[in-house]
Amino acid sequence: MSTEAVLADLLSGVGLPAALLGHLRLHGSDIVLPSSFHVERAAVASIAASGLAATLLHAARGGAEQSVSVDDRHAAAAFHSEHLLKLDGVWMPREPGDIGGLYQMQGGGWVRVHANFPHHRDGVIRLLGCAPHKAAVAEALSHWDAVAFEDAAVAAGLVVTAYRSFAAWDAHPQAQAIPTLPLVRIERTGDAPPADWGQAETPLGGLRVLDLTRVIAGPVGTRTLAAHGAEVLTITGPGLASYGIEDLGRGKRQAQLDLTLEAGRAQLVELLRGADVFVQGYRPGTIAGRGFSPEFAASMRPGIVTASLSAYGAAGPWAGRRGFDSLVQTATGFNHAEAEAFGQSSPRALPVQALDHASGYLLAFGILTALHRRLTEGGSWHVSVSLARTGHWLRSLGRLQRIEAMGQSQASVVDLLEASESGFGRMEAVAHPAILSATPARLVLPSVKLGTHPAAWQ
Repeated sequence: MSTEAVLADLLSGVGLPAALLGHLRLHGSDIVLPSSFHVERAAVASIAASGLAATLLHAARGGAEQSVSVDDRHAAAAFHSEHLLKLDGVWMPREPGDIGGLYQMQGGGWVRVHANFPHHRDGVIRLLGCAPHKAAVAEALSHWDAVAFEDAAVAAGLVVTAYRSFAAWDAHPQAQAIPTLPLVRIERTGDAPPADWGQAETPLGGLRVLDLTRVIAGPVGTRTLAAHGAEVLTITGPGLASYGIEDLGRGKRQAQLDLTLEAGRAQLVELLRGADVFVQGYRPGTIAGRGFSPEFAASMRPGIVTASLSAYGAAGPWAGRRGFDSLVQTATGFNHAEAEAFGQSSPRALPVQALDHASGYLLAFGILTALHRRLTEGGSWHVSVSLARTGHWLRSLGRLQRIEAMGQSQASVVDLLEASESGFGRMEAVAHPAILSATPARLVLPSVKLGTHPAAWQ
């Protein structure tokens, strides 16, 4: 399936006209990333879809028609932008996983442990009753069955997945539930008259995005909205880790609220009343449990577009399960399939966090499409995307018979970086990969540390 055909399916899936493809310019045809999957095709398609939706919205606001250009090499770099970053002239090192990673289990199985956040790390140590270092964790896990430890860890509120093949995953009830939902789900949640935002220099000029996401997928989505002119206010809780904020926080302001307190929830309600978009990436049910369901948001702000990102989707026995890209890859068979393709016996990850990045751009694509509906027909709308459903989509793009790509080195992408000052020093980071001819994407605000700004609209 060609990239154009993949894009045609994406546009059709959310009801956008196929004529948009006439505004698309694709460049490059070489496979850049070493994978047996069409990772570049997923990168180009998801990035281009968000760019095309931005041009449609801008035209509906009275802007000029324009083209969208996407280059394979640039798209591939954007899919691991968090690792292609220079601060004060020095490449940022990859963050060590501490005790996180893959471990071989009793009987030859494997599990992947997520321990980037202190509470996940400490929980694994408590469950295993071992010393807090990798060798001790490996010894303790060698006496466990993989699925048994996965079950025990999930019951303890931790983030662990057993290593499965595609065959094992496809037989799982969650795998059978995932294709029942659209890749990008857009549902009407309330009534409102068509919007009157007026003409703006950028597709999202004058619109406000309330962002309750972190790690990679959600922040990629909201960074894309910021690149197209939205005012993005990211809200995090006190004491949370700030993974990748140097890159993923570009274009946004950073504030903190404690949603366990009534005062914090009341302040979030006031922010919600002034928002055009409300994006959250908490475990399914968590933010609704705090009182901020899509229906509540629509009642507070008729016409709002809400968006939710999850690991495994809204249907099936794992619908409420925590997860991150690397763990979803392990659980759903990608690590096993890549290992087979490369002739190795141990699990092999995709060359980039492809599920995260594709889901982020697809989330932005869905939000931009919902905003277009808000503008042209009215209503409040909810958008949902999941990492596992994105993985199912990536599988549907087929496999490569020969793998010749060597990957991208830091030196090979320097021409794709843009320089700016930041709250962390002089930064050089991957520029936005969808090039719009009339309204070039720009990340105006520098990335800053969590909690730098007040929790208020400009």
